This record gives sequence, C-alpha cells and structure tokens, in this order.
Amino acid sequence: MTSAPTELAVLTVPAFKDNYLWIIHDGVHAAVVDPGDAEPILAALQENGLTLTAILLTHHHADHIGGVTRLLELSNVPVFGPRNEAIAAVNHPLGEGDRVQVPGLALELAVLDVPGHTNGHIAYVRDDGKTRWLFCGDTLFGGGCGRLFEGTPAQMAASLAKLAALPDDTLVFCAHEYTLSNLRFAEALEPGNRALQMRIAHDSELRGTHLPTIPSTIAIEKATNPFLRTGEPAIIDSLAAAGHVAPGADPVTVFAALRAWKNVF
Repeated sequence: MTSAPTELAVLTVPAFKDNYLWIIHDGVHAAVVDPGDAEPILAALQENGLTLTAILLTHHHADHIGGVTRLLELSNVPVFGPRNEAIAAVNHPLGEGDRVQVPGLALELAVLDVPGHTNGHIAYVRDDGKTRWLFCGDTLFGGGCGRLFEGTPAQMAASLAKLAALPDDTLVFCAHEYTLSNLRFAEALEPGNRALQMRIAHDSELRGTHLPTIPSTIAIEKATNPFLRTGEPAIIDSLAAAGHVAPGADPVTVFAALRAWKNVF
C-alpha cells in the first residue's frame, strides 16, 4: 500500500554560496522553484522519496535556471516561467493574472508581474484561505530587494508595493540568504526601529547556528525592510542627512536613493 499524500510543505535546499532553491511537496510529488543547480535538488528528492512533477521559474538568471536542463534529462515535466523572458525550457509561459494548477500537487498559484530586477520577473502566490506563500525570486529579500539589472526604480518600487499589499501572514520564500547584510543597512537608516532591532537579534541567532532566516513574512518585511518603508520620515531624514535626497522626496526617488546607497554600502 502507498501512503496518502500529506499536506503541502516547502523544503529549503541551499545551493551555491547563498542561494535557496525551494521544493514544494506533499510527501509524494514535488515541484521545484528556481533550480539553479540540479544536484542538490536531485539529492533532496531522493532523500525525501519525492517524484518531480513540475518546475517553476521566476526569471532568467543562471543561478535560478541552471539546473533545468539536467532535471529535464531525468524527468519530462512541464516548465512554467515568465512570458516576457527568453528561457528556452519554458513551455508554459505566464504573466500577471494567470493561475497555475501545479501538476501532481493540490496547489494553485497566482502569478504576479514584478519587473525591476529583470524586465520579465514574475512571482508565484499561494493563498487558499488559510495558507499563504510567496515565491518572489530576487524581487523581495529578507530586509532588502534585488538589484536593478534591467528595470527602473519606478518599476521595482511598484513591484514591491504589489508584494507589500499581500496579506501580512504571507510567508516570503525569496532566493538568497542576504538578510543580515540587508538588516545592517536598514539599521543605519532607522536605528530607532524596535521591530528591526528585534529582527536583527533573532536572525543573528539563526545564522549563528547556520539556520535560514527565510521564510519571513510580509508583516515582518513591512516593519523592518527599508525598501517597503520609503514613506517613513526616519528613512527619508537619514537619506537627506547623507545628501542622497532632498527633504520630502517622493517614494520612487527615495527608493532609487536607497537602492543606489545599498549597492555601495
């Protein structure tokens, strides 16, 4: 007898120096998000007795798609990905408003366009009324956001606002362990932010024992992530004091100044 599938869960699969690859599974079948490296995915599937049934991609960077070819050599599964990016393996192109019934899993994901890091970047959202997950690639990070390799500050600011509008209890599954570095920057901007101080202490403890700081939640990000707090007077004052913006700058100008400063922080 085979056991019945369990509730859906997410496995964290570290890769490279600081990437996280994600496996969504029910104890039997699995979908992988942004498999930049096939080998740790294959090892995790074998270790957990899982069969791959789908691949989900957020954008075209190599550390997110580099393992796809190898996985497809071993499993002929559908590949979902952004409609507006040239990724050869994608045979189910997606964009804003699309919904995905993930093969093999009792899982529906909504698709959001979140350009900025790349022009065609998408995110996947699970919201079944009780469990909420966000797979956001390199758009939103713990305490930070992705660099603007292709998009504009206005695009990225709008993408982040779209993610910030998700329910507070949405778990944020981003693709890199950048949290402590991001929080050091946040602390320089908002040294009086009590929620930020608590997060730094908590996440420092996690990293001290080599545990992930991810997933966080939308609520945590809104309380501590400066890129979601571009209207906060303390952040604007810090930018103005450093000569990066004029007092009373608009949110997109504030965002652009934050991103430029973080790039060299």
